[in-house]
Amino acid sequence: MKVFFHTLGCKVNQYETEVMRRALINSGSTQADSVESADIIVVNSCTVTAESDRKTRQLVRRYRRLSQDAVIVLTGCMPQAFPKEAEDLPADIILGNGSGRNIMSAIDRFFSTGERVVIIPPHQKGEKFEKCSLDSFSERTRAYMKIEDGCDRGCTYCIIPKARGRVRSRSLEDIEAETRRLGENGFLELVLVGINLSSFGVDTGHTLADAVEAVAKVPQIKRIRLGSLEPDLTDTALLDRLKRVGKFCPQFHLSLQSGCDETLKRMNRLYNTDQYRKLVEDIRSRWENSSITTDIMVGFIGESEEEFQSSLAFAKEIGFLKAHIFPYSIRKGTAAATMPCRVEGGVKSTRAEIMAKECNETSLALMEKMCGQTCSVLFETGEDEYIVGYSENYTPVYVKADISLLHNIKKVRLIHPFKDGIVGEIV
Repeated sequence: MKVFFHTLGCKVNQYETEVMRRALINSGSTQADSVESADIIVVNSCTVTAESDRKTRQLVRRYRRLSQDAVIVLTGCMPQAFPKEAEDLPADIILGNGSGRNIMSAIDRFFSTGERVVIIPPHQKGEKFEKCSLDSFSERTRAYMKIEDGCDRGCTYCIIPKARGRVRSRSLEDIEAETRRLGENGFLELVLVGINLSSFGVDTGHTLADAVEAVAKVPQIKRIRLGSLEPDLTDTALLDRLKRVGKFCPQFHLSLQSGCDETLKRMNRLYNTDQYRKLVEDIRSRWENSSITTDIMVGFIGESEEEFQSSLAFAKEIGFLKAHIFPYSIRKGTAAATMPCRVEGGVKSTRAEIMAKECNETSLALMEKMCGQTCSVLFETGEDEYIVGYSENYTPVYVKADISLLHNIKKVRLIHPFKDGIVGEIV
């Protein structure tokens, strides 16, 4: 059987797709090169925004039109959060995001009975971290490892706690064991990810620093990164321990959402701009080559022009290397869905364009300051006459060099901004 995968959403979803891919390949399936050649099509969905749901619906319907005979599997956060809506789509198998480990048995059941399979067990209080294990990844140089699932936060705009359940953490023993397998198979960089990564260990008595230190024990792993962090859960004690890990890459993705305190209160974000600013200062005082990346929402319920301008000014002040800008979209089942004073769609689009322009200019200024510096780059891909990789602070670096350097770490002198990154030369 040939299987085609399409993954929407975050790095946790990418990891979970890889788990399903390995399960099917270990059962005798092979990877399909295209939808048209596939016997099984797996769509791993995201539901973080209304746009994510729209893409999921569009994909499932499109794949059904393209391949009438293939078995379509819809899984992930969208069916978990909105099971009735998922059942309206032309998928043969529908699984929640806690049922990925059952994908092979669900496929066998479908072929045995010819009847639609729907398995979406609700998340339960007290459930444990789902056992999973990988020794390889579709990328050749960098692997993701899911070490946390669920979220106990109450952000008024967010459906993810419903889709993912409560916080649950992976054991340090499992983390170190999977790291060793990945290292033995040639991976040089590992990214630790979770739905609310900052909450890792609150249920087991550990901290995120413990997980980073467990990974650092494996000699083959040369670089360690972290996924998105919550500003109020990232303190100086964590920073001090990360600083002592020589393999840690100082790129901090600190989810901002808004640079206006009034907006943050309506979002029920548990920090203010003063706390965020202080955290950035603490990071930059410890790592000269650090970078801050973020997510910024515009047009949240009740966001006035004055509040937007405050958010814009704060984003400029902080200076993000990269920022994901997106307009607020109403999520049924969240507290914000019933709030008054919605922002008009055209206004949201305009604000998103303005915020993106400002953040792009800030990013370019930061990269110009980097020029002349030397950094370490892990080269991953080829693009035209360049090989491309990432510095420790996650700046894309383009170098004219032989492709034999791919999947190696080299010292590079940065020369000038180029595309989304910087052109450099091997030292």
